[in-house]
Amino acid sequence: MSALPPGPRLPRALQAAGWTQRPLPWLEKCHRRYGDTFTLRIRHYGDWVILADPDDVKKVFTAGRAVGVDVANPLLGPLLGPRSVMLLEEPEHMTRRKLMLPSFHGQAVQADAEMMATVAREEIERWPVGEPFALWPRMQDITLDVVMRAVFGPDSRMPRLQPLRERLRTLTTWMNEPRNLAMLAFLGPGWVVRSRGYREAMGAVEEAVMDEVRRRKADPEGGSMGVVSMLVRAQYEDGSPLSDQDLRDELVTLLSDGPTSSTLAWTFERLLRHPEKVERLREDVLGGDGSYLDAVVKETLRLRPPVPVVVRNLLEPMRLGGHDLPAGTTVAPCIHLIHRDERHYPEAHRFLPERFLGKQPGTYTWIPFGGGVRRCLAASYAEMEMKRVLRIVLQTTELRAVESDAERARKSAISFAPDQKGLVIAEPREPEPAGPRPLAPV
Repeated sequence: MSALPPGPRLPRALQAAGWTQRPLPWLEKCHRRYGDTFTLRIRHYGDWVILADPDDVKKVFTAGRAVGVDVANPLLGPLLGPRSVMLLEEPEHMTRRKLMLPSFHGQAVQADAEMMATVAREEIERWPVGEPFALWPRMQDITLDVVMRAVFGPDSRMPRLQPLRERLRTLTTWMNEPRNLAMLAFLGPGWVVRSRGYREAMGAVEEAVMDEVRRRKADPEGGSMGVVSMLVRAQYEDGSPLSDQDLRDELVTLLSDGPTSSTLAWTFERLLRHPEKVERLREDVLGGDGSYLDAVVKETLRLRPPVPVVVRNLLEPMRLGGHDLPAGTTVAPCIHLIHRDERHYPEAHRFLPERFLGKQPGTYTWIPFGGGVRRCLAASYAEMEMKRVLRIVLQTTELRAVESDAERARKSAISFAPDQKGLVIAEPREPEPAGPRPLAPV
């Protein structure tokens, strides 16, 4: 313990309360007091060395096998399972990653772009008109439908898979229930697997997922499409297929409510407090080159990254933040602190997409998806999905925030969501007239 950097001297239970109740302000407070490297000692989580210097983060992300994986969120282990690509150690992680990567990069992303737009249009048609509603659950519906179509292909609309949608919604609701999050914080990850509500919700999802796996295994050349068919047919270098546990864990990982929905909700929450930016973005969407759209997505991911920290285990000693840390130390590159550091981003707490116009973010100062060999393999897919949804909403709908005050960040199961769930009012937007648009006056 003496080898670790200084940090709060509060009892572990109180540090756990700070981490689980208001983790983002607490991280900022510790950063101001202790600097770029400090230690948190949190009940149920252990000792974490927080890293907020990009040079230290680079060393961790590029250390290869000298750094192992850890679970920052105690829900992830029981949820994803030990054979998920997110939790596998090297060299298995890279082997599995190579199997899955083609489904979320390059041509695969472009091939799904119109599907994403179609899903967004269908969802928007169900939005109430002229009355307040929460945007985050609507974004969850969009992202669920997108991932269902990506994983199961055209079969995602078949009646046999409709119960799975409802079971996934039930599981997501259970995970995001404030009472359950409080129990998790107080009793630790072991409580999750003992909880009857969780076991029932997860068991129903697993049953439906594995039923589809068995169906496709029985007819591997039957023309079915989607990631599930690719995984069923996939083989390791020795010719062996993925085990049922491998398939269960990867499919549940893909189908679980990820942070894309909350990031979309945050994008609108931020935009709607800045009407001039909404109009600039709409101009870009309707007739621009997409550069401002890209900047809006990058700025949202900077201010509201999917997770505040990524957590790794040192398998070998490493010098970080001026400290010689022994093997076995848990280190946590802090995305939230790096993204809000005035040294990297002037006026760091302001929503300024303009900061990314004509400028690419730094490799280790903009890390919403992590970095190195463990960078989120669906990062490109998530950014494309965000851009497609934003385009369709801005083309078809006028949104306004119900309240003028900004919404605060509220802890959810996987990420952070607006505390009012993104309350908005929607009105249909008149379609643009056909033909070339008139030039703006000089």
